[in-house]
Amino acid sequence: MKLSQFKFKLPQELVALYPHSFEREYTNDDGTKGSFRVTRRDESRLMVLHRSTGEIEMYRKDAKGKPIEGDYLDFRNILDYFDEHDTFILNDTKVFPARLYGTKEKTDAKIEVFVLRELNEETHLWDVLVEPARKIRIGNKLFFDEVGTMVAEVYDNTTSRGRSLRFLYDCSHEQFKKDLFALGEPPLPAYILNGRPADPAMKDMHVRSHALPEDAENFQCVFAKNVGAVTAPATGLHFSRELMKRMEIKGINAAYITLHCGLGNFTPIEVEDLTKHKMDSEQMIIDKKACDIVNKTKMAGHRVCAVGTSVVKATETAVGTDGLLKEYDGWTSKFIFPSYDFGLADSMVANFYHPESILLMSTAAFGGYEQVMECYRLAVEHGYKFGCFGDSLLIV
Repeated sequence: MKLSQFKFKLPQELVALYPHSFEREYTNDDGTKGSFRVTRRDESRLMVLHRSTGEIEMYRKDAKGKPIEGDYLDFRNILDYFDEHDTFILNDTKVFPARLYGTKEKTDAKIEVFVLRELNEETHLWDVLVEPARKIRIGNKLFFDEVGTMVAEVYDNTTSRGRSLRFLYDCSHEQFKKDLFALGEPPLPAYILNGRPADPAMKDMHVRSHALPEDAENFQCVFAKNVGAVTAPATGLHFSRELMKRMEIKGINAAYITLHCGLGNFTPIEVEDLTKHKMDSEQMIIDKKACDIVNKTKMAGHRVCAVGTSVVKATETAVGTDGLLKEYDGWTSKFIFPSYDFGLADSMVANFYHPESILLMSTAAFGGYEQVMECYRLAVEHGYKFGCFGDSLLIV
């Protein structure tokens, strides 16, 4: 397929800059009124696409099964489409605070350092991206705290924006990572930080606002466990602890795999022919426990739902020719776009994503290009929210 086939007009106001929330009012004892905002990650909207028929559901139904126009489905309704012994596959990667701000020696220029992954534990060598890259050369030193204890030296150039940084910090590996992460911010996508109100202190920086304290919780799945992601598996953000409990009560299984989500999912595709695009590699682990849960579900004839495009990527990397999930510990650079013959999950749920995005392409491959693009057209028409904090599409 061609890149241009995934273009559509997305109004800026439909890009979600915060998790789903609503205003709640209260009355004080003296009669004065006030309000506060409540975040409900599982109450964002849900659209449902039936692959076999092309039917698209947006509304709840009355007692006679007739859609109630304007009464939109929300994410909690996802359980209505699954039964006891079905299985959700969830990505339990945990996001670390990967965005740091430092100052360059001598000039005191403010530099954004986006930490990607550790290259060497003993020497504290890390693969990073820097902004503005033109100011950073091999041998430069960067300072990350006011007392100058966290210092890094530019060790090498990797890409146009990429650098290897060696942190000059004398302590145990565990203490170093704890101190490093204490200086970082939740790595919200740039489109979110650039869409929020500007911070004057961020003038001339790559992003124009800092992450908020509450973003540390909001940009993390409630089941996150294994540290290593620099962006959240966004569809998993819709699951609340209450919804997870309702899953358990209904008898729906949860199988956990790990894929450490990288920035490659947000890298703009620069070729029209999608077969020419090369994905960055991401680390993934699928253990025996997950395989046993998923394969038992499949062999018993129950449904398997992949929660998010990262799960689809991981399971399609590890599925065998027999249609069963295999243990895996390694890396994947799989790029899924239409047309693609899926081997494992029979349903999936994904967020609504930006035009020409890799994540939209994976969704369209699963649900069918024409049908998914029609869902996106309706989402824009009805004001659904897009992006990591946006609404979701269930494909069954």
